[in-house]
Amino acid sequence: TLAKTRLAFDELLLLQIKATARRKDWEKIVSGHAFAVDRFEKQIADFWERLPFSLTDSQKQAIHAIFQDLEKSRPMNRLLQGDVGSGKTVVATVAMYLSFLNGFQSVLMAPTEILAQQHFKTISDLLSPLGVNVDLVTGSTKAGSKKLEMRSKKLKTKPEAEKSSQFPSARAQGEGALRNSHFDVLVGTHAVLYEKAKFNRLGLIVIDEQQRFGVAQRSLIRQKGDNPHVLTMTATPIPRTVALTMYGDLDLSYLDDMPKGRRIIKTWLVPKQKRDGAYHWIRKQINETDSQAFIICPFIEQSETMQTVKAASVEYDRLKKEVFPDLRLGLLHGKMKTKEKDDVLLKFREKKFDILVATPVVEVGIDIPNATVMLIEASERFGLAQLHQLRGRVGRGEKQSFCLLFTETTSPQTLQKLKSLESTHVGAQLAELDLRLRGAGELYGTLQSGIPELKIASFSDVALIQKAKRTADILYTKLSTDPDLQKRFSASIDASISPD
Repeated sequence: TLAKTRLAFDELLLLQIKATARRKDWEKIVSGHAFAVDRFEKQIADFWERLPFSLTDSQKQAIHAIFQDLEKSRPMNRLLQGDVGSGKTVVATVAMYLSFLNGFQSVLMAPTEILAQQHFKTISDLLSPLGVNVDLVTGSTKAGSKKLEMRSKKLKTKPEAEKSSQFPSARAQGEGALRNSHFDVLVGTHAVLYEKAKFNRLGLIVIDEQQRFGVAQRSLIRQKGDNPHVLTMTATPIPRTVALTMYGDLDLSYLDDMPKGRRIIKTWLVPKQKRDGAYHWIRKQINETDSQAFIICPFIEQSETMQTVKAASVEYDRLKKEVFPDLRLGLLHGKMKTKEKDDVLLKFREKKFDILVATPVVEVGIDIPNATVMLIEASERFGLAQLHQLRGRVGRGEKQSFCLLFTETTSPQTLQKLKSLESTHVGAQLAELDLRLRGAGELYGTLQSGIPELKIASFSDVALIQKAKRTADILYTKLSTDPDLQKRFSASIDASISPD
C-alpha cells in the first residue's frame, strides 16, 4: 500500500509541477493591458439594466473576480465553469463589453459552428444595441484549401430585431473585413486563427469548451494580441479534484447556482415494459403543449457487434413509420455536412419538426426553448456528466421539461447510477458521483480527451492531490534559485510527461 501511494504521489507530482511551471511562466508576464473599471460604472450599470433577467449570486461573484483580474497589468488567466444554462455567456459578454469600453477588441473561439452561431446570436442581442460591432467567422477545409466564411450582423436597435430567434444570415465583406479589423467582438471557430484575421488591439480572448482546443491553438490565438487577457469556459461537469489537478495554472470561478425561475427538469428512468407508454406520453405532450422533443441515440448507424443498441439513422426510419407517423421528424448526426446540420436545426427551431432524432452531436450549442422532452436511448452507455449535458438541451424556456432515460440493462449498479439523475440536478455533484462509481478513465469520453489517464493515482484522492500540489510549489520555489538546476530539471520533466 505504501509503495502504491508513493508511486501515485510521484505521478500526481509530475502533473502538478507542469501546472506550476505554466502558472509561474504566466505570472512573469507583466506587460498586459490593465482595463479601467470604475470609470465605466454607468455604462456597466446600463448593461445590467438592459438584461431581461437577474444575475445569480455566483454570476456576481465571478464577474467581480474577472473585473479584479482585468484591472491588473498582468493578463488574466481564469477558467469559468458552470452547468448548461448557468449563464456563462453573459458573464463573458460583460467582460467583452468592458474590453470595448477600454478601446480593445475581443474574440470568442468556440469548437463548433453550431456553438459559435449560438454565441454570436446571444452576444449580438446584448451588445449590438450598445454600439458594439459583433462579427462571426467560421471556416472549413476542403480539398486541401481553406475556405473562409464571414458573417456579420448589422447593428439592430429595433425591438423586433433584438427578439429574432433565427441564426443571423447577413454576410460581411469576406476576407477584407478580417484584414481591416472592422469589428469590436469577433466570434468564431478555429477560423479566428486564420492568418488574415487581423486585430488592431486585441485585449481579451474567451475560449469556450477550452478542453477541445490544443495548447498550440490557444497559444496561436494569444499571439494575435499583445499579452491579452484570457478567459476560458466549460460547461462540462468537472469534479473539483480534477480541476485542481488539471487546471492548477488557472484561477477558477464556479457558477454553481441556476438563474431564478429556471425549472428543474423532471427526470425518469423508464423500464423496458413502459416504452410504448412513454411514446404515447410524448405524443400527448407535443400535441397538448405545442412542444418539441429530442430523441438521442448513441450511434449513427447500426453496429454489427451491438445490434440491440439503437442507431439514429435506423431509429429515425422506425419512429417515422411505426411510432410517430402523425408527427414531423428530423434527423441530425455528425456525418452530415455543416449546411445540412444548420438547415435541420433551423427547421427544428422554426417548429417545422416535432421531434429531432439525433446523436450526442447536440450535446453543446443547441438552444431550442420550445423543446421540453429529452429521450435518451441506451442511457447506460453514457456517463452521468454526459447525460446531464444532454438533459440540459431542454428546460431552456418557460415550460416544464422532462428527461426520459431508456435502458434495457439489468445491472443493479448501472440502474442505481441512472436513478441518481432523478434526484441530482447539479453537474458537479454528478461528476463527483461518476468519478466514484466509474473512475476517471471512462468518465469523460471525447469531450474531455485532454484529461490524462492516470496509471496508478486516482482523481478522487483529494488529500494526495493537495499534497502533490503543495510539494510542487515548494519544489519550484527552491529550483527557481538555481537556474542551471531548474533548466536540467525542466528537461527531465518534459521528457517524462507527454505534451498537452
